[in-house]
Amino acid sequence: MTRYREICADLAHRISAGTLHPGDELPGVRDLAQQWHTTASTVSRAQRRLADAGVLELADRRRARVAPGAALAARRFLHADSVFTLTGSDDPALDLITGALDGKLRTVTGEGSIAGLGAVRHGRADGAAIHLLHHTGVYNAPFALGMLRGLEPHLIHLWRREQGLIVPPGNPQGITGVADLTGRRVSVRRPGTGTRILLDRLLLAAGRDPDGLRGPEVGNHLEVALAVATGTVDAGLGVRSAAINMDLEFIPLAWEEFDIGLTRNALEPAAQLIAALQTPTLRDAISALGGYDTSRSGDVTKLSDTLSPKDVATLVP
Repeated sequence: MTRYREICADLAHRISAGTLHPGDELPGVRDLAQQWHTTASTVSRAQRRLADAGVLELADRRRARVAPGAALAARRFLHADSVFTLTGSDDPALDLITGALDGKLRTVTGEGSIAGLGAVRHGRADGAAIHLLHHTGVYNAPFALGMLRGLEPHLIHLWRREQGLIVPPGNPQGITGVADLTGRRVSVRRPGTGTRILLDRLLLAAGRDPDGLRGPEVGNHLEVALAVATGTVDAGLGVRSAAINMDLEFIPLAWEEFDIGLTRNALEPAAQLIAALQTPTLRDAISALGGYDTSRSGDVTKLSDTLSPKDVATLVP
């Protein structure tokens, strides 16, 4: 590693760790050169590189300052070549993130939310996309805390999304809600997926037996829409964007939180993903699919191991 790269890495690590904070002024170039036993021109080159990465701010005749948002920018700089492995639940909008990150995100979705958290727990993935409704009415935080306890669990907010019943054009069966699914063929997700849990809860709330449904088990939201589009089933629970994609009708039922559950150690490799979620361009592209709220995309929440899932439910919005 060249000397200027060593200086870049040292400063970025200090900023990422919180030793240096946004607004802090660095010593002069000559002083830093003495500290690192190098030349002033090498220090200046390192500072320019970090400024290009959004870590530092430079101005004529002023010392370098730590930039706003520098901690995330520093992590992005340090992990520019990292690939984040995401498992868990699926969502059509995940393809947009994969494209935006240009090889920095590897998705292995389809396992479902519960299995995804298990994969994170056992080190087979960096994060799990989840949408799990707790009995307290709170999404995701209680489950991430319970399954990742002892590993400093965090949540990265992806988006809120709209789930509902996908039906053929014209809704020939006259379906208005889950109570009308009895006696009809319905595509379902496998147990342990957030969508299956949501459907079972909605059915129970409507006084219907979830085990009474009949129909094929499918792997993702687009397969739900395909089953409806081909006439294989009369309806299925899925996201609005899948219905729009197949020119099908949609009966809205619930908005849910879609997050990534991960451990503290995976936060730095996730820096590129977090930054991408905060860009207006990507947020607008996701919203345009229909049925998404991206106003908090990229927000990070730390879940305390000292709290119970019930306690977390009172703290997370």
